[in-house]
Amino acid sequence: MWRTDVSSLPSVDRRSLLKGAAIAAGAAAFPAWAQTQSAGLVRALPVLAGQEISLTVAHQMIDVDGAPRHAIGINGSVPAPLIRLREGQQVRLVVDNRLDEETSLHWHGLLVPAAMDGVPGVSFPGIGAQSRFVYEFPVRQSGTYWYHSHSGLQEQMGLYGPLIIDPAGPDPIASDREHVIVLSDHSPMHPHTIFKKLKQQPGYFNFQKQTLFGMLAGRDQPPGERADWGRMRMDPADISDVTGSTYTYLVNGHGPETNWTALFRPGERVRLRLINAAAMTNFNVRIPGLKLSVVQADGLAVRPVTVDELQIAVAETYDLIVEPEDRAYTFVGEAVDRSGMARATLAPRPGLVAPVPPLRRRPLVSHRDMGMDHGPAPVQGGMDHGAMDHGAMNHGATAQGGHAGMAHGGQAMAGMAPGGSMKMRDPANAPQVPLNPGVQMIAPMPADRTDEPGQGLADVGHKVLVYRDLMARDRNPDVRAPAREMEIHLTANMERYMWSFDGVKLNAVTAPIPFRENERVRVTLVNDTMMAHPIHLHGHFFELVTGHGEYAPRKHTVNVLPGGKVTFDVTMDARGDWAFHCHMLYHMHAGMMQVVSVRPDEDGERA
Repeated sequence: MWRTDVSSLPSVDRRSLLKGAAIAAGAAAFPAWAQTQSAGLVRALPVLAGQEISLTVAHQMIDVDGAPRHAIGINGSVPAPLIRLREGQQVRLVVDNRLDEETSLHWHGLLVPAAMDGVPGVSFPGIGAQSRFVYEFPVRQSGTYWYHSHSGLQEQMGLYGPLIIDPAGPDPIASDREHVIVLSDHSPMHPHTIFKKLKQQPGYFNFQKQTLFGMLAGRDQPPGERADWGRMRMDPADISDVTGSTYTYLVNGHGPETNWTALFRPGERVRLRLINAAAMTNFNVRIPGLKLSVVQADGLAVRPVTVDELQIAVAETYDLIVEPEDRAYTFVGEAVDRSGMARATLAPRPGLVAPVPPLRRRPLVSHRDMGMDHGPAPVQGGMDHGAMDHGAMNHGATAQGGHAGMAHGGQAMAGMAPGGSMKMRDPANAPQVPLNPGVQMIAPMPADRTDEPGQGLADVGHKVLVYRDLMARDRNPDVRAPAREMEIHLTANMERYMWSFDGVKLNAVTAPIPFRENERVRVTLVNDTMMAHPIHLHGHFFELVTGHGEYAPRKHTVNVLPGGKVTFDVTMDARGDWAFHCHMLYHMHAGMMQVVSVRPDEDGERA
């Protein structure tokens, strides 16, 4: 029996969906459905709806492509059941913790009171071992969201699930059928073991390093460039911390061999609700043969934009409309480092399959990813200059330090070194960042990369979504100019696996980042590291500054590319203390998290 399935309504049309969602008491589920596919058995998604919903957190075994694995799930399901709510309702979620350790549930992207946000030590004390907690809040929005543990590394073990909120009135996004697609990564290795190995050797899981054979075959750098990177003690193939060497990439709890299948009728407009619930994996999503119309980002409607592929970072959601013909299609969720893929099938009838494309050539880190290239951005459909251009690398220079070739020990480097090499820890670029052993690099020339696709996607020969493509369908609710600006640097010592904001790990933070209630602030995130970071702000949406003015896209999570920067405007209108962190689970666990505090403007008292 496949106990891991959370396939979303494979054969339920929207009328049946709305009828089912109206069932109260929290235990309502759609009719059972089982269908033999090309391999394995796929069951219907457990769906919970109503005014009161019961959730039981417990250990369980799951089956991933025929291999038994240990996990933590909810109500016997990994991923957890789909929770279906309606805008305007009040909901009561009763969580029973059957674990012998603390747990929690965070409602990712939902605008809830701070005490209901679900972050232990920030907004509530957590749900103690063998105890119960009740979340209760009004549902103030609609769209595609998800929920997950914010305790320890439980999220990696399966404690996550989709959360869909239907609008109070008619849905303005027209579709005949929908499927929820939850992408994730799962390992037979315990997450604490994974973290220990990353601390001991950050490249432990990277089996795609450059080789002599790769150089001779023209896939890797020529000897001179390899020598430059070697002197910098950096591996340009280091794209992901945790890779397909230990991960199986899942669609709704199913591995590629099981081939989770979503059914449709030819001629239908099919809505795909994509959720990246992975711990550490950004996915490149495409459906060969189908155009993807992006209609929603992070739960909020955007003006439709048609693409062939998109990168969905950890914790982001996108809604797509596709119009498939009378044949099968392969859904491809390729890991950003191309060490594996999540795979599923869209088909008009059970049993149909489509060709599965091979993994594409893995990308390489460029000096643009190091914040050293201020030239023009790569052009989609042309050569991937981000992966190929190493000519401005540090020729003949010797960089002290580790994984990213930066200085250790706090000795600041500024300006140009002998021979014209670029210095990588110039304090003038970030005077607020202490040059301690946890800061290997301060990007010399960080660039706004919101007009670029993710790493390795500039030369794929078709249209890939970029943030600047997104434009809000509705005018932003607050269009005031920001009253102040702030800059936050994403910092790391990658060799020691130390991650932080502004050079300070969470356990060394002495005070939260202060905001006044309802103030309008412009925040610029600068990525001084060699890896992408999906940054999530709890309790708020922010508007990306990408040139769309009053129709700037509103998001709660944004992926900041290596050596890049992202600017957003935010109205801090929710009182209380809120988590602000990288959603790469092991980066957050290692220290890339802080707390923002929103205080009333009238008296300054704590909310």
